[in-house]
Amino acid sequence: MSRINPSPSERNFDEARLLQVLVAPIISEKATMAAEKTNAVTFKVLRDATKPEIKAAVERLFGVRVRGVSVLNIKGKRKRFGRTFGRRDHVRKAYVLLEEGQELNLSGEAA
Repeated sequence: MSRINPSPSERNFDEARLLQVLVAPIISEKATMAAEKTNAVTFKVLRDATKPEIKAAVERLFGVRVRGVSVLNIKGKRKRFGRTFGRRDHVRKAYVLLEEGQELNLSGEAA
C-alpha cells in the first residue's frame, strides 16, 4: 500500500538538482551557536529550493537523518559605487535540524 505523502528521502528528486540545491555552508558565529544549541546546520541554498528538496539533499549528500528544515529569504544590501547605487544578490538561508545523535562536521578537521 502506498503512502499519500512520502517522506523527502522516498521521493524521486533529480540527482543533478540535489547536487546544486546546497550552494555553500554558512560558518559564522551565529551559525556555530545554532549548531551547538539546537543541532542545526546552516546552508546557503538556491533561491527556488523547497524544504523537501533541501532535506533530501542533506540526507543523500551527508548520510544523516534530518528532523526539520527552516528557511529564510534575506534581501540583498544596497551598496554605493561612486554616484550609483547597486544591490547585492538576495540570499536564501536554510537551517537544517538534525536528529539526536547525528553530527555533521563542516570545518574540514578530522575527528
